[in-house]
Amino acid sequence: MLTLKHLPIASFNENIVYLNRNCAAYKTDDINSLVKIEVHGGIKTITAFLQIVDDEGLVAPDELALNDEAFKQINLPEGAKVSLTLSPVPVSTNAIKRKIAGNILTSAEYSAIINDITSKKYSNMDIASFLVASGSFMSAPEVLSLSEAMIGEKVLHWDNESLVVDCHSLGGVPGNKTDIIITAIVGAYGLAMPKTASHSLTSCAGVADTMGVLTNVDFDAERLKALIEENRAAIVSYDKLDICPASRIISNVERQIGIAQQEHIAASILAIKMAAGVTNLLIDIPVGPKSRIKSANEAMRLRKLMEFVGDMLSIDIDVVITDGSEPIGNGIGAVLEARDVIKVLKNSEDAPQDLREKSLFLAGRMLEFDPKLRGGQGYFVAKEILDSGRALEMMNNIIKAQGKVPQPKIGKLSRDITANASGVIEAIDNARINKIGVLAGAGQYAGAGIDLFKKVGDSVEQGEPIYRIYACNSTDFAFANSVVDAYTGYEIVSSDDVEA
Repeated sequence: MLTLKHLPIASFNENIVYLNRNCAAYKTDDINSLVKIEVHGGIKTITAFLQIVDDEGLVAPDELALNDEAFKQINLPEGAKVSLTLSPVPVSTNAIKRKIAGNILTSAEYSAIINDITSKKYSNMDIASFLVASGSFMSAPEVLSLSEAMIGEKVLHWDNESLVVDCHSLGGVPGNKTDIIITAIVGAYGLAMPKTASHSLTSCAGVADTMGVLTNVDFDAERLKALIEENRAAIVSYDKLDICPASRIISNVERQIGIAQQEHIAASILAIKMAAGVTNLLIDIPVGPKSRIKSANEAMRLRKLMEFVGDMLSIDIDVVITDGSEPIGNGIGAVLEARDVIKVLKNSEDAPQDLREKSLFLAGRMLEFDPKLRGGQGYFVAKEILDSGRALEMMNNIIKAQGKVPQPKIGKLSRDITANASGVIEAIDNARINKIGVLAGAGQYAGAGIDLFKKVGDSVEQGEPIYRIYACNSTDFAFANSVVDAYTGYEIVSSDDVEA
């Protein structure tokens, strides 16, 4: 038996066990590659990768140390007695080998893979193998099987609600925080909307990050139910709801290896919403040459796939294909996006009109989930709710109920990026703008990001500011400047060319 010790080391979802090279209970001399170990002693056996330590100050020969993730999972105090054995290779990896060979996997095989991922029997490398193997092709029934497996055991139930609605945008468009405005409108109308949101994965700010500027977003399931009963609408991070754990694990690995395959995206979105108890879901698919979905054909294929899975899982889905050719709104980054959202809700004269109009369009489609509304009425009802101030009142109620938070400040380091020629803005590269914002620190710091002064179709003079970069530390500021100096992300054509 060994004495349990906690080493406060985070390793991005990887369970790590540390043994001294002269461990009293395990021979380490012959280890020359990664080895998986099972640690016994807690209620649940955990699986972790073995790392060898020479410093007895970190791990003594009679100790077994676990990193943050593994220590939390084993749920034992330091000093507890534990034992270890070699971990067998998960049987489900045979299914991954079959997928690599080009086979279609069964529902049982996807369930086994997801169960092993959730149980931390897969390393990040194992998960990456699964993603690459299934990234080559997945049939529609396979996506259904993956979705069902990812839903998991914990599902929220809304016994007193016949309609529980939510919306999701596939992303790839900087500043596109229509979800927050939609929630205020739909909540003011009276539909139950437990909006589950994520923090930033690869963008400048997730919906949870932007809403987190205004109010607390971290609640468990019971508190979420109380918020909906009180206000009809809430916006919370799905991390704290403890639903769809496999989705979080897989998403983190996708971010590390740079894979975002459509079938995986569809399965993850639908699994999270099903686990949240949503009955009616609006999906926004922005399409643009520099967005996540780049063509109408690609969007249509994804739409049909999500409709098929939705039908099989008995969730009513309305998929809308929208323009994703340029950023939505002016602010990119949590603080700046929250500013734009509040301007729209307040009906301010300087509110970004593209954000307002897209929010009204999507909110109108969501309101028409209500069978009492005739087709086409939704937009006008949504507009009346926004124009009258009822949406702003609902947002204030949501903020009050969820609790105010300290207001982050905009980054102190800033630089105006100017036009390199006179003319008209012909195009804005979403991917480039997002990269600049991320390098400036957006996604890590709420006050970092980009404030856009010019959009597609606007006239500009050479040397006139087109956007401003904000950063919270000098290292991020230098990174962003080095990238923007190579290419600003803006394409400008002369006015003569436009007229011709």
